[in-house]
Amino acid sequence: FLSVFVIEASMLLNVLLILLPLAIGYLIPLSSARLIKLVNQSLGKMVYLILFLMGLGLAYVENLGSNLAVIFKVAGVMLTAITLCNLLALWWLDKRTPPTHEASDAKMPGKLHLLWESLQLCFVVLGGVLLGLLVDLRALPIDKWSEWALMLLLFLIGVQMRNSGMRLRQILLNPWGMKIAATVILSSWLGSLLAAQLLGMPFAHGLAMSSSFGWYSLSGILVADKLGPVLGSAAFINDLGRELIAILIIPVLMRRHPSAAIGYGGATALDFTLPVIQKSGGIQVVPVAIVSGFILSLLGPILILGFLAI
Repeated sequence: FLSVFVIEASMLLNVLLILLPLAIGYLIPLSSARLIKLVNQSLGKMVYLILFLMGLGLAYVENLGSNLAVIFKVAGVMLTAITLCNLLALWWLDKRTPPTHEASDAKMPGKLHLLWESLQLCFVVLGGVLLGLLVDLRALPIDKWSEWALMLLLFLIGVQMRNSGMRLRQILLNPWGMKIAATVILSSWLGSLLAAQLLGMPFAHGLAMSSSFGWYSLSGILVADKLGPVLGSAAFINDLGRELIAILIIPVLMRRHPSAAIGYGGATALDFTLPVIQKSGGIQVVPVAIVSGFILSLLGPILILGFLAI
């Protein structure tokens, strides 16, 4: 009993230590627009660095060829199950919350441009894999570099969230956004449990992989840190696929199924898919999308680390 308690306490401590940079970053207000811009730019660069290191680690996995089949199998099953559960649950929510928005005339970034930005992240991971296959860098402390880069990334995310203009009080004042976020969380968990059952995977691992809600850089990094680069890559592809699908279906669903259009993008409704949401649904749905995306972004790392600690 004592040994089990010590193990659980150690896992909890690890979770708290990883979340500490996020909490510290959230406590730092920035009044300078220049500093906020610098944080946003640094955050983007850190994402590329960590994904490159993840690809480098993936290159040194034994039997890489057979593991690629595992990666795409896990990601495909997980993405299919979560997508079906998300869309069905959000469709049900739309039946209870009739749309009250109008289309917007604002200019929206082209879909090909958005898709290209997402695919660039895949190329960064592939670049790491190729370098690792061509040059033996296993003597370097890649795992330690990834860990420190992750800490810095979480710190910058905390700073960005604090200075995004959203406050916890504002979240509580938008019940529609909260309903969407809750629906996405519960339906994502249901989909991940179905996928875990099909894949023969521990339920806790499936729940962890689904709790990033489209935040591909975070899921890939955290899952790879705890479960290895194979499942980390599967988590990354699962969430990246979610974003790509969201870009395509938001304009189609927005008029009759706004909750589904806003909610399926998950955490990306706060940033990447927000222009598509604003163009398709008008300015009225922007606060809803921001609240939903903010809640999912805030809970994502906490839930992932919590499930990985089980």
